[in-house]
Amino acid sequence: MRKPRDFDAELQALTDKAKALKTRKQGQLGELVIATGADGLSIEQLAGALLEAVGADAARREAWRKSGAAFFRGDGAGARKGAGRDARRASPDGSSAQSPAGEAGAA
Repeated sequence: MRKPRDFDAELQALTDKAKALKTRKQGQLGELVIATGADGLSIEQLAGALLEAVGADAARREAWRKSGAAFFRGDGAGARKGAGRDARRASPDGSSAQSPAGEAGAA
């Protein structure tokens, strides 16, 4: 005679696995934001950039994919990362930008 399946236990195991995968994905996205230097943007700027990316056309997304692949391969990623950090420190008119710590205190 076959042993009956414990559907509740299987469902709980799948639920736990899904929760662990979601937590891992969120952590990886946070690490990506930090690695790219986007953590210096305000939350509103980052959300706006992501919303623009979601609505972008296929050609633009393909260009971003190539740039992202180069970032992960390490092809000049350090230069782009450093340039992004310098751009955050000074505004286009030459005045110094507010530090990320100052933005966090204002929020």
